[in-house]
Amino acid sequence: MTELLFYHLQRRPPESVLPSLLEKSLERGWRVVVQVSSDERVEALDAHLWTYRDESFLPHGTDRDGLAAEHPVLITVRDHNPNRANVRFLVERAPMPADAATYDRIVVMFDGEDEEALAEARVIWREKKAEGFDVTYWQCDERGRWQKRG
Repeated sequence: MTELLFYHLQRRPPESVLPSLLEKSLERGWRVVVQVSSDERVEALDAHLWTYRDESFLPHGTDRDGLAAEHPVLITVRDHNPNRANVRFLVERAPMPADAATYDRIVVMFDGEDEEALAEARVIWREKKAEGFDVTYWQCDERGRWQKRG
């Protein structure tokens, strides 16, 4: 059964949250696809993951650099899985992939300050829960720690 985790971002951009979640995924031996909403976001996130921390970086690439199948973390705008990822992150309202049930885990990151994004997340929650996905909701507390809320 696919786990579907909803991360409610409030006053924090995806770039502040995504690196640590990707690191945890890699520590577990998972391969990851990160789907974003535009080519500009692919470029920005690609650059960010090389520089977000002075002492390290996340091994990753984009689907445009020709080695998509080799990357442990792949950033794309497309609904595909060339690196055989078992985890998919959907960022900034990227659509649910047609093959959603083939992943071990899908993480939907949405802007809690955006009413349309919040409404979309609620629709996805209801639909995927009805389809049998194991859905959970995560929200950041005042100390910056993620708390499971549902």
